[in-house]
Amino acid sequence: MKPFLVLQLRPEDDASDGEFRAILEKGGLDVGRVQRVRLERDPLPSDLSLDDYAAIIVGGGPGCVSDPEEEKSPDEARAEAAIMGLMPEITATDKPFMGCCYGIGILAHHLGGDVSKDRYSEPVGPVTCRVTHDGQHDPLLTGLPTEFDTLVGHKEAVQALPPGAVHLMSSEPCPYQMLRFGQNVYATQFHPEADAGVFAERIRIYRGHGYFEPHEAAALTDACYASSVMFPKEILRRFVARYG
Repeated sequence: MKPFLVLQLRPEDDASDGEFRAILEKGGLDVGRVQRVRLERDPLPSDLSLDDYAAIIVGGGPGCVSDPEEEKSPDEARAEAAIMGLMPEITATDKPFMGCCYGIGILAHHLGGDVSKDRYSEPVGPVTCRVTHDGQHDPLLTGLPTEFDTLVGHKEAVQALPPGAVHLMSSEPCPYQMLRFGQNVYATQFHPEADAGVFAERIRIYRGHGYFEPHEAAALTDACYASSVMFPKEILRRFVARYG
């Protein structure tokens, strides 16, 4: 069986390791079936071929696709360029892809969509998302409730449906919560790998990164634990099962 390629961009070791554990756990992936690359630290293998992988999963990160290039750190710019360099082949060949949070900005930007901080940012915490008509017929969402809670936290967002993309999920604050391009290329604005414990750890790590005021950390953590986030992980599990 081909392995999954997991690409990460979080510069903090504890955040990156926690995200990786969450992807493995929620996706039902054995670590032996995964090649992990921390792009903020390591380059992609020079001989990398996407044909060698069952699918690609991209995690989140504190950066924003829409930030001016001069405001991005060298590591952030290099990591983003590495992922963007893969997107033409991914979309042209309909390679199975799941972009989580940061990944929806990557996909939309590659497709020529508008990604910015103008509208639709969401504070850290739970939000109710709704499955669209097209989403109800998508294999990753069929049979799930048409509304369920997810965990979010983002400064930028997709401003309009990118050309060729299918709109799968929305929320009241942010209309573009999940997209598909072709049949196999997916991205979510919410975090399908996250539960309350995962988000509590990220709240601790990112309390000084501008997502929220530091004094709000305790209340945000309580809100995450009070939410029922049962179904986003099923999306990730189905993705792994479908393409694994």
